[in-house]
Amino acid sequence: MSKNKKVFAALAIAAAVSLGSGLLVYCQQNQPASTIVKEQVQQQPVQSQLNVAQTSTSPQTQSPVTKPKNDQIAPAPAKPAATAENVSDQKIGWYYKPNNQHKLPEVNPTGKALLEKYDGLYHGNLAGKNIYLTFDEGYENGYTAKILDALKEANVKAAFFITGDYIKRNPELVQRMVNEGHIVGNHTDHHPSLPEVSNERIKKELSTLSQEFEQLTGKKMKYLRPPKGEYSERTLKVTRELGYRNVFWSVALVDWQPDAGSPEQNKATVMQRLHNGAIVLLHAVNKANAEMLPDLIKECKQQGYQFKSLDEIN
Repeated sequence: MSKNKKVFAALAIAAAVSLGSGLLVYCQQNQPASTIVKEQVQQQPVQSQLNVAQTSTSPQTQSPVTKPKNDQIAPAPAKPAATAENVSDQKIGWYYKPNNQHKLPEVNPTGKALLEKYDGLYHGNLAGKNIYLTFDEGYENGYTAKILDALKEANVKAAFFITGDYIKRNPELVQRMVNEGHIVGNHTDHHPSLPEVSNERIKKELSTLSQEFEQLTGKKMKYLRPPKGEYSERTLKVTRELGYRNVFWSVALVDWQPDAGSPEQNKATVMQRLHNGAIVLLHAVNKANAEMLPDLIKECKQQGYQFKSLDEIN
């Protein structure tokens, strides 16, 4: 068994324990659309990511995560419920309720209000049949080139959220993303839960990755997807002050496991939950996602949807 698979197996056990706590509700492919989906995506060969309605979300049996060395990152001390600036530091996990009516899903009202306050996103322009494709890239599982091929063939632009480990291991893929007109966003250097770390650690997580990205591509990062879909008012405030827009999602599925679902199942789930202005979260580690992408794009276009860039959202 490869090192990544061993790590992946350990994460799956950890995810099962977490599920027992009742904190996460995972959306199965055959569950009713009213089910609340809470995803966390801890994807890195270094760390995974959780995100679907936090059906992913983005965890789907989380992907391999590499523990940082003890001399690299010290454990974050426990923090009070509010900072000295009297900004709440209560940890919140992003979630939404999928529906079959092709309407904007219901989300946590507290989270929605905070995103409005700090210029975050979970959907785009609702006035037309617009779709915004985003991919989380915690680690490379051999499918990103195929995804890029499909996007190029269909002339569709997307956003890829990468980690520090990803850019170190796959600089050529990151450069290709930029060369082909895609957005590359920050998913942090080591994929920590941002509410659990200090402001200084947040700044370091973002700046370390953004500096590596700029050195490689000459471009700057301006979008952030919080690891595991976890945030607080403090983290939204701090990251916004650093120039980032936090990007969540309104369509997702349990796809963070490499073998989760079939191409037909994953495409059907996305199409069922699609709505005007949807920010779609997909995990690039999933084989079925890579295989279904050309058909998904084709069917969306047949239904009158247009693929847009995050840069086109006001």
